[in-house]
Amino acid sequence: MTNTSVTQPGLGPQLYREHTNASRRLEGGLSHFAELVQSISNQDAEARYKVEEVDNRIPTSDSPPSSQFQGAEGKTIISWEPNDKENPYNWPKWRKDLILVTTMMTVVNSTMGSSLPSMAIPYMMKEWGVTSKMQSVLPISTYLMGYVFGPIVWGPLSEHIGRRNLSVGCFMIFMVWTLACALAPNWPAMLVFRYFVGVCASAPIAVVTGQLADIYSDPVTRGRAMSWFMVTTIFGPLLAPIISGFCSTSIGWRWSFWIGLMFAGLTLILALLLPETYAPVLLTRRAAKIRKADPKAQVYSAAELEPHDFKQLVTRVLTRPIRMILTELIVTATCLYLSLVYAIFYMSFQAFPIIFQDVYGLSPGITGLCYLPIGIGAVLALPVFFSYDHILLDAQARGAPWSKKEEYRRVPLATLGGPLFVISLFWLGWSARPGVSFVVPMLAGIPFGAGFMLIFMALLNYITDAYEIFAASANAAASSCRSVFAVVLPLATTSMFARLGISGACSLLGGLSLVMCVIPFIFIWKGEAIRSRSKFCIALRERKLEMEQRALEQQRRREREAARRGIMNDKETI
Repeated sequence: MTNTSVTQPGLGPQLYREHTNASRRLEGGLSHFAELVQSISNQDAEARYKVEEVDNRIPTSDSPPSSQFQGAEGKTIISWEPNDKENPYNWPKWRKDLILVTTMMTVVNSTMGSSLPSMAIPYMMKEWGVTSKMQSVLPISTYLMGYVFGPIVWGPLSEHIGRRNLSVGCFMIFMVWTLACALAPNWPAMLVFRYFVGVCASAPIAVVTGQLADIYSDPVTRGRAMSWFMVTTIFGPLLAPIISGFCSTSIGWRWSFWIGLMFAGLTLILALLLPETYAPVLLTRRAAKIRKADPKAQVYSAAELEPHDFKQLVTRVLTRPIRMILTELIVTATCLYLSLVYAIFYMSFQAFPIIFQDVYGLSPGITGLCYLPIGIGAVLALPVFFSYDHILLDAQARGAPWSKKEEYRRVPLATLGGPLFVISLFWLGWSARPGVSFVVPMLAGIPFGAGFMLIFMALLNYITDAYEIFAASANAAASSCRSVFAVVLPLATTSMFARLGISGACSLLGGLSLVMCVIPFIFIWKGEAIRSRSKFCIALRERKLEMEQRALEQQRRREREAARRGIMNDKETI
């Protein structure tokens, strides 16, 4: 017998060297990637805060602000005046409330569209001769596929071109594709139309958080506005099964889409009144108006003087959500948790018919009403949210050390919501059986809705506060990631419930939720340390600190000048 180690004595060392070289190349590649991401994030934060500084009349250095921008020599850079009425932060309360209500309405349209065909799918399949049970989930899944790809573009693009035109444009195209669904000639056409509806419908999900950050400077007020916005996100999908359930059994499944289109038409009236809220775009318009009145005026906004080439759009703007998912542990962990919770919510649109129609024999319309306790639970989460707000404000007024930590502003709500969500799944799974009234599993929707809403309110507010000026991109990352799960997991719902039974399937989902619900506790324990090592947070924090220091210096300079003028006036009087 030939001994390989003898005949090929150099093979072992050679393989070791090749393995070592491959490891070094891999480490070098990862290191280079990390440096590249850090560089892009630094440039991203620096460019955005540079515009923010000039917009708020904060000098970026001892030299004139215009020197910071390419081709700005001899040009005046316009910025907000103190207490400027056109600054969205200074808009009257009624105007901010109107924006909030309008954005809530657009989001109801978006989320209602996602589950609009839920109770109509059996009738659609019967009309077009579709027999595969696997395909029954596709009208909802293809819509949610649009939620995957849309926010990656709409979120960062809104931070580049503004919020209003993008929001209104997408909403109008959303209505066109909804009309196409109502007139769909066959099953494949319906699935294609549903995808494009989802792409356009995802714009409010990605953009609204940015709009609220544009108009509310105070984190407390912004958090309360966000809570109302997020409650409306859950009511859309809950109303849709009721509409499609009763329409399908009476006037026809196509009327589900006609009713959705009518509601969108009413919302469009408000959406057309929606003003632009993005400060750089508003200042650009002001500068253009001045130049139009006086063609000789060399007045520009800081955003106009920034380079806007295609390379910057691709490398810095459109990659921002992807960079956040891949490199930001806070965004990654938040995305994972929200994705599971969101997917389970959309799995309910396959699970509820199995439970309430197959086990209890309820009609599609009545089964749609079984979703209402989820909405009740979501509404009950609001008093909890506002009560915690008061507790936090009282603690801050007393100077309690815990109240100064970023993680205690919203995250504790998720530590309550997580266990409630887990309990609801076990409650639903183990009470849904013929010997128990259908009301008992239906009432599991109350802790389900409350837990769902508390988790979302806490974690979306957390990443909004953590990433501030890039809130739309952070939320776009979360939206796209959770939509991937909402597309994939519901595909397995029917087979999972068939194999494991109702109790086994709900217990599996409850167990996964139990594992994930430790994430908010980890944020409270180690969140500050995680943010201190975050490349994006470091870049944002450094630029924000620089801006605040310059703002403080400017304020002191103004006070000294005011004091000097006061002394001179006193001397003249004497």
